[in-house]
Amino acid sequence: MKFNTSLLPIWLLIVFAFHIISCSSNNTSGKNSTTIAYPEPGPDSIAKIFLPGIVSKEGLDFNAAFSPDGKTFYFSRGRNGKYIIYESRYKNNQWQEATISTLFDTLYSNADPFIGVDNALYFISNRPNGKADTTKDYNIYQMVKQGDEYTAPEYLTGVNSDSTEYYVSVARSGNIYFASDRNANLDLYMSKKSAKGYEEPVNLGPVINSVFDEHDPMIAPDESFLVYTSTRPDGFGEADLYITHNVKGRWSNPRNMGYGINTKTYEYCPYLTPDGRYFFYSSEYEVKWISSSVLK
Repeated sequence: MKFNTSLLPIWLLIVFAFHIISCSSNNTSGKNSTTIAYPEPGPDSIAKIFLPGIVSKEGLDFNAAFSPDGKTFYFSRGRNGKYIIYESRYKNNQWQEATISTLFDTLYSNADPFIGVDNALYFISNRPNGKADTTKDYNIYQMVKQGDEYTAPEYLTGVNSDSTEYYVSVARSGNIYFASDRNANLDLYMSKKSAKGYEEPVNLGPVINSVFDEHDPMIAPDESFLVYTSTRPDGFGEADLYITHNVKGRWSNPRNMGYGINTKTYEYCPYLTPDGRYFFYSSEYEVKWISSSVLK
């Protein structure tokens, strides 16, 4: 499924044919020492819209990623026919008005930021990967953290293809999970991280993937479970979030995450916060959050 150049048609195309984050931690839940000033009161078993008027505003706002120090929240927004990555900073005891993040240029569309255990920042972009690249597809890029700065975007050669790659999630091991339509169907893939770099991506197989679209994977830090979006027809709406568990090296049959998360519209962009407390996801045009207990 390919993107086109105007914003709303792009999103409708995603909704009907397309389309944070696994976090740095030392345990299954993903908890670490990151301190995040969540809006109060936080949600429990009923999802809430996250920072209405700041993050969830007018138009299309989607996905979620907190910085390693918990003081910056990144998300994507549709604007003027492009995807732009925005950020809201926590300052003076409150989350500030969202602004375009200066980490990303706005010449091309950029979306779906993800920060790995090594603080590297991953995202997708339709920028060309070189002067000879004339294919207008989305690929995965990485910016490495060096001190207080990030390096220039690096095209992930071992992961990308001539087709479109979507939505990145990286486990504690460095293994990278993503969606791609490289085989004429939008499926989930995984590429193992080795000392030599990323190995050849492998399709996650027929238990997870189907003849319908699967995309937006969120892998647990220890790879014990996976949450993703599917357009399979047994859901509650246009596309739903499903969860599957790794049982002795095999993925269990995916379970629809049910009412309370899924609706008659489109659910996507799952994300577990660095401290493991909350599960974020996007629903139609808004960013929502709920207690991470829904992942059990």
